[in-house]
Amino acid sequence: MTEIMTSPQTSLRPVSKAGLENLAATAKANPNVVKSLKIKTVCEGQFRNLNYVRDLPEHVIDEPPGLLGQDTAPNPSEALLAALGSCLSVGIHANAIMRGITLTKLELELEGDINITGVWGIGDLSEKRLGFTDVRVKVDVDGDASREALADLVAHANVWSPVANTLRNPVNVDVSIA
Repeated sequence: MTEIMTSPQTSLRPVSKAGLENLAATAKANPNVVKSLKIKTVCEGQFRNLNYVRDLPEHVIDEPPGLLGQDTAPNPSEALLAALGSCLSVGIHANAIMRGITLTKLELELEGDINITGVWGIGDLSEKRLGFTDVRVKVDVDGDASREALADLVAHANVWSPVANTLRNPVNVDVSIA
């Protein structure tokens, strides 16, 4: 894993506390709002896929050589772990700001265990659990708060993370031909 160095004296680039307060007030005023997020995935060839989100440049997902990919980008399972890490990081940072905690370091290391012998339904088709069986997240966080306050901050972000809850809770998935 690439190590990112942050100076212990420098706080993370700030997020507007007023903006967070406005976002929270809007959410509290409309607690039942559900937004549909949309992306389009286009197979470029082999196992390399281009994913289009909003009007951003394509986000590439590929497979490593061991899974017959070109190794040009994270694979889908790695992207899922990255989404979880990013979601937790956003929640930790937002809640730190709302609690008046200045963070000087926030790095997450994620690791997930997955049985890949089923290889998309063409490999070993014996009964087994598909997908991640275990995911571990280590949060390296520092700031102007006690270790206990930082631990509470991380635990709170975990409880309220949309991606963590998507992994923890059953979700309806409907896949059909267009």
